[in-house]
Amino acid sequence: MTCTTTRSFLPILIAWLAIAGAAPACAADPLPSWNAGPAKARIVGFVKAVTDKRSKDYVPPAERIAVFDNDGTLWGEQPMYVQLAFALDRVKALAPSHPEWTTLQPFKAALEGDAKALAASGEKGLVELVLATHAGNTADEFAAIVRDWAKTARHPTLGRRYVELSYAPMRELLDHLRANGFKTYIVSGGGVELLRVLSQQLYGVPPEQVIGSSVRTKYEVRDGKPVIVRLPEIDFIDDKAGKPVGIHKFIGRTPIAAFGNSDGDFEMLEYVTSGPGLRLGAIVHHDDAAREFAYDRDAHVGRLARGLDEAERRGWLVVSMKHDWRVVHAPRR
Repeated sequence: MTCTTTRSFLPILIAWLAIAGAAPACAADPLPSWNAGPAKARIVGFVKAVTDKRSKDYVPPAERIAVFDNDGTLWGEQPMYVQLAFALDRVKALAPSHPEWTTLQPFKAALEGDAKALAASGEKGLVELVLATHAGNTADEFAAIVRDWAKTARHPTLGRRYVELSYAPMRELLDHLRANGFKTYIVSGGGVELLRVLSQQLYGVPPEQVIGSSVRTKYEVRDGKPVIVRLPEIDFIDDKAGKPVGIHKFIGRTPIAAFGNSDGDFEMLEYVTSGPGLRLGAIVHHDDAAREFAYDRDAHVGRLARGLDEAERRGWLVVSMKHDWRVVHAPRR
């Protein structure tokens, strides 16, 4: 009788142990760098709703597309865009071949570190810097320059390399979405070819899933080798209303989730969340001066005013860096 009872109980015991052993994996927190609260709950709930076949909000895998701004959303943008920091360093590297830059603005300001004069040059000055420092080479040559720069370039106040300053909570979010059948894209106002060099390492996003601003290019054969040559002409500005255009042009589907941080992302959020079915639009609010920077309405970089004013009416989630993120930056590697 005892042996029979033991044998009959054994399958139950094995099943119980299997369930108990699996429980920690099932209960694992997909977003450990996020504090518990409404923001985290809404994101997790959204992912669950669109991936559960029993849900009325279920979305087939092919339509699970999420888009992310980069500067200020996936990594920092204060006190200047990383792309601008790269351009300023390139001005200094190229200056010996351009003696006229010592008296010509905005190059003079860049060489002298005159932030006020540089800011006074406005968008026109920034475009001049980018065209002068990002063109005149092949795509492969430019990628090599970016890789070398990223190995040593450091943030002026945080002291860490730029490639060490991606946001841990957003990295986890990207991973969580991909683990649930999402295809993740970066839709950035920054230069597409700079970001494509770094996107796989920083975010696990392959270069073909990066959309950004670009210069014109042309095909040539140099010394018997086909190359793509970068020209000193603007081709596409992927910012503000340009973001939905870029999404339509390069993705061909309307995403169901969008993440930004500034009014430069407003049209992207509007475009994505206006579609049918369950949608998620989220704004990363920089309100943590202790761990990073606090800025919004009056910021010279990453201004956020209209997005804050209309977020509630449009159903957009405002993520507080101070309150919703347990940690800010990804750990050193």
